[in-house]
Amino acid sequence: MEIWTMANKAAVLGFIIVTSFLAHPTSEIDPWQMLVYLLYLAINLTILTVKQMNQKQLFMGLSIGFVVASTLVLDPLFVLLLPVHILELAFLAGKQRVVVFVCMLLPLFIVLPEWMPLYLLTAFLSFLLYRCGSMLTDKLGRVEAEREKMREDLQSLTRSLNESSEYFRQSTYTIQLEERNRLSQQIHDDVGHAVAGALIQMEASRLLMATDQDKASELLRNAIAISKEGLERIRVTLKDVKPRPEELGINRLRLFVDELSVRETVTATLTFEGDIDVITPIQWKIIQQNATEAVTNALKYAKATVISLEVRVLNTFIKAVVTDNGGGADKVVKGLGILGMEERAASAGGTVIVDGTRGFSVTTLLPYRNE
Repeated sequence: MEIWTMANKAAVLGFIIVTSFLAHPTSEIDPWQMLVYLLYLAINLTILTVKQMNQKQLFMGLSIGFVVASTLVLDPLFVLLLPVHILELAFLAGKQRVVVFVCMLLPLFIVLPEWMPLYLLTAFLSFLLYRCGSMLTDKLGRVEAEREKMREDLQSLTRSLNESSEYFRQSTYTIQLEERNRLSQQIHDDVGHAVAGALIQMEASRLLMATDQDKASELLRNAIAISKEGLERIRVTLKDVKPRPEELGINRLRLFVDELSVRETVTATLTFEGDIDVITPIQWKIIQQNATEAVTNALKYAKATVISLEVRVLNTFIKAVVTDNGGGADKVVKGLGILGMEERAASAGGTVIVDGTRGFSVTTLLPYRNE
């Protein structure tokens, strides 16, 4: 607002200087008049440089007194600068519009009748500038407040995200510790007791081998039975702990889709249909690698915003499709990425179909035995 006010002063002062010289084109330049102009500029430039409010108000009052004195003594046109200074002082004090407008009309008693319309026009235009500046300043203040609020919200969300990430890390670590503790306790209770019992039976059998072979044989058979039972418990425990291949495969795809939606500016979805238990770990690996390659191409070349992954188990083959809503291609050129997908599918007896007519789609077909 200060720059706008200074520009308004400069424009009015320029008008006063030009009008004064045009009124006396043949007369010499009055040194005192030039001194007044320079002093006025010096005072108003000082208003821009000082920072303290009381100093600004002091120089503004000095500038108004200087303008009034110049009007009465030197040039009546100096009165045209009064509305600008009144507006400047009112803007600094935060006065209401009505009060400002009334204050601008007070100097009319020192305005010559022939300059009255020009004074009113200057006051009106200055008031419009003041109002526009006030509205702009208020708008900038609101924008700054909103920006500050958004910054605080962003900091709050960042803290919440960091806390959630830390909580997730601690939860994951705690779950791993609990699972390790459960496995340790289960192995100790089941396998440890079985092995200890078998060792006791075998030690007793060794001692009785020379004196009572029948009893020793019986103890040895018991030790073998206990060992077999312990091995069976180990097998059952490991079977329960180890995830199924299809769980690993579909969960890896879910994780891939979730990370894709978070990292990139796309909407990614995953759907599956049919008995996914028939998909082998090798087939899951091929599906995962081909999907990664297809998504990379979609992000790099197609400029897609929506990417869909679909896995369907049909009667005799597995169908994995990656589609996007990108620009597509009338003629598909097989680069290293598509050739790599075809080689991976061919290693398991499958094939890859690429279509670029509507968006872009990559279909991986893998056969399987439906027994």
